[in-house]
Amino acid sequence: MLAKDGALSFDVNAQTKRPINAAIQFSTQDIKTARLSFKLTKDGVPLPLSAVVGKLVLSMADGSRFVRAIILVNKPEGLAEYVLTADEIRHYGNVKAELILYYTNGQALSVHKFGFNIEQSLIDQNIVPVAEYYIDDFETLRGQINDLYDDVVATVAEIEAKFEDLDNVETKVGAQEKVDAHANNADVHVTPQKKAEWDAKETTTGAQAKVTAHANDAIKHVTNEERSTWNSKETTSGAQQKVDEALRTAKDLMANFQQRKITEDTGLPLISLKDTSGSILESIINNGLGQGTFYAIARSRDLPNTRSFRGFYHMTDATNGKGTFGWVYATDYFNNVYTNYLNNNVWSGWRRILTDADATPTWETPSLGNGWKQYVSPDGFPHTVRYTKDAFGVVEIVGSIAGGALGNNVAAFTLLPDYYPIQSMHFIGVASSVGTANVPQYHRTYIGTDGKVCIQSCSNTANPNEFITFGFRFRAAKV
Repeated sequence: MLAKDGALSFDVNAQTKRPINAAIQFSTQDIKTARLSFKLTKDGVPLPLSAVVGKLVLSMADGSRFVRAIILVNKPEGLAEYVLTADEIRHYGNVKAELILYYTNGQALSVHKFGFNIEQSLIDQNIVPVAEYYIDDFETLRGQINDLYDDVVATVAEIEAKFEDLDNVETKVGAQEKVDAHANNADVHVTPQKKAEWDAKETTTGAQAKVTAHANDAIKHVTNEERSTWNSKETTSGAQQKVDEALRTAKDLMANFQQRKITEDTGLPLISLKDTSGSILESIINNGLGQGTFYAIARSRDLPNTRSFRGFYHMTDATNGKGTFGWVYATDYFNNVYTNYLNNNVWSGWRRILTDADATPTWETPSLGNGWKQYVSPDGFPHTVRYTKDAFGVVEIVGSIAGGALGNNVAAFTLLPDYYPIQSMHFIGVASSVGTANVPQYHRTYIGTDGKVCIQSCSNTANPNEFITFGFRFRAAKV
């Protein structure tokens, strides 16, 4: 709502307070827009306005006096307001006011006295207001009196109407004559027997309802589709004949049914060795004829390495319930595939099956240390040092380095653990001939079982670290 807002903040306490002359000025033309906004606190916190009625006393400059109820905008936050009416705003001059709170438990308190000004608008210069007194409680009383008056008027009118009806009341003699005449009229009366007969008759509506209900009763009626369905159902003798035939077929199948299975009924492998040093191959032999699956984890003593395996086996030519010929197919968790063949109780040994992935080497680039860096030839071609391992466990190191320190235990770089040699190795490689009259030079390199690659010495004493070239191959300890 559009309004001129005069904001007032009062703290309720028992200290002596003089009336506040608020710097609020309205105009006689601020009709229904002159609003006083109150923010009430007590001890610095909002004063709750629950179970309370707020009254605003206005004493105008011309002697007029009004007592109005304020609007509680936000009770928990102690916010209230009052918009001056059109009758109040026309009383220009200084206005004295007081805000009073009345509680439903009978308590009351004066919040504060204050004053503000209503300025006479130029358009109202020739209008002189008449002094008047208005208290909203008196208006409520007058409304209740008016309501009681209206109820009394309505009651009197109702009584007058009833007196008019008394003039038309039938006399006792006339009423008796009419009753006798009606009792003797056989045309308008029905005997109990006739009434019973008529009550027992079916009405048109009732009969139609019964016919409709019968026609719609799907339980009592059979559709053509249902009749065809029932006619096509199997008879008792026909069903028995089919059951007998199925039993004969099942017996024939069972007579030629394969008795061995590849897994347990639960779907688990037939052989399962968990964290054991036992023999998976002996377990397969002891399982006898047939084929199945096995599962073994690390430390089974006859696996090709220490990894877990899952696979299949097939045994034939049993002796004393044990297989004497057969094969085993196993895969580890690196997707490496191995086979082993049993020939007359002798295993041929695990053989790894190479795949296309084994033909594609993975190259590793080491981090150089002790001052060594990658060598780049004068033509700008980098000779990057890198190493790889093939499916047979053979490690190859290629590339060139330059600028680092030489020494028996000074590592130019270190190999990853899977590339450690089965024993320490020494290699002779090509070194730079710069400063030695173009005489071919060489270096001596050591590779330890901890993977350290050390340039121990170089025949080129003038420029021993101009560049060092690698082209070595050796078998790793781990395949």
